[in-house]
Amino acid sequence: MGKYFGTDGFRGEANVVLTVDHAFKVGRYLGWYFGQEHQARIVIGKDTRRSSYMYEYALAAGLTASGADAYLLHVTTTPSVSYVVRTEEFDCGIMISASHNPYYDNGIKIINGQGHKLEAEVEEKIEAFIDGEPANLPLATGEKIGRTVDFAAGRNRYIGHLISLATRSFKDKKIGLDCSNGSASSIAKSVFDALGAKTYVINNEPDGTNINRNCGSTHIEVLQAYVKEKQLDVAFAYDGDADRCIAVDENGNVVNGDLILYVCGKYLKEQGRLYKDTIVTTVMSNLGLYKACDKIGMKYEQTAVGDKYVYENMQQNGYLLGGEQSGHIIFSKHARTGDGILTSLMIMEVMLEKKQTLGKLCEEVQIYPQLLKNVRVTDKKTARENAHVQQAVKNVTEALGQDGRILVRESGTEPVIRVMVEAATDELCAKYVQQVVDVIEAEGLCQ
Repeated sequence: MGKYFGTDGFRGEANVVLTVDHAFKVGRYLGWYFGQEHQARIVIGKDTRRSSYMYEYALAAGLTASGADAYLLHVTTTPSVSYVVRTEEFDCGIMISASHNPYYDNGIKIINGQGHKLEAEVEEKIEAFIDGEPANLPLATGEKIGRTVDFAAGRNRYIGHLISLATRSFKDKKIGLDCSNGSASSIAKSVFDALGAKTYVINNEPDGTNINRNCGSTHIEVLQAYVKEKQLDVAFAYDGDADRCIAVDENGNVVNGDLILYVCGKYLKEQGRLYKDTIVTTVMSNLGLYKACDKIGMKYEQTAVGDKYVYENMQQNGYLLGGEQSGHIIFSKHARTGDGILTSLMIMEVMLEKKQTLGKLCEEVQIYPQLLKNVRVTDKKTARENAHVQQAVKNVTEALGQDGRILVRESGTEPVIRVMVEAATDELCAKYVQQVVDVIEAEGLCQ
């Protein structure tokens, strides 16, 4: 974890934590770094936050001042930037977004030439430059000054790529989309319309301040109600930059990332297309997913929380499907990052090829109740390694046996210990979470 860059880029409140000056310096460094042996070409996308336009111009100014050409995709999704970078041979890509955060936050995600997140060592060099080391980088002069290029065509190529992946027409299917007043607003409906769906769209009118507000994948209850009202066959909700997807089945039930991994993983396994019959999950995936996988002989890997770690595991081992409970799903044959719209298309392929509803496809997975509690502590490592805390965790583990589990981990961004329990009932979850929290408090480890 760097000083500015976390697991998902440089993120914070606009002009409070992440300033225009920061964005300009990021652009200056990237333009210089990738332009040492040739004129760099760097592509920029943004979500619909009001501040995204400000950062777009600041980044472009920094890039061009260092001699790089800045290609502007305008409002688009994070996965589209990843796609364009690797298919159009850009040196890197920049996505301006704070994902599912409220509108007043924003972020800068940097994507390398292979279409996945920038290497940590380069982020460290950017951080050093932001803090004044080196104090100066050469400014481009004369004909070496970079230019900005309107590159909306890149976004259109991505739309065409998505449409090309569908194996069947969506004709007569009533499909709902919640675009979260974010990046998907400029892409999703056109994809489903082109594939013949009867597309019903909500939260598709961004105004700069309504992104993620009571909508999208973090407020799935809105789409649940809409599915019932319109009697839809299936529906999909995205987050602000559309790298996540949470689905809703025909009955209005939520289908989260764990269920999506099961449905798509089982289908690919049956088709002989799931490498080593293995999916990649994080430690937060539900015990019910693992039990369902065991029944059908589908194997699984576990990583730390974060789609970055999921993709690293997939890349190292050649796995084709992985993701998070939150809806970051990676289909590595087609993408290098989570892609909400692509995930929707893959779910539709399973439904259409198997001629089953999404609700029916999910029936085999019994999701266990899960409770997560955040405890603010003085020192995360000290709290987690405390002997009495570890004994409390051991006691809960033994009490749960094969019918649940406990996970205690440090937050990557806050002075917080996260205590999570899965068990047969909500009451048991609450009981065992509190049992561990009480010990943390009794040991004087809280702030």
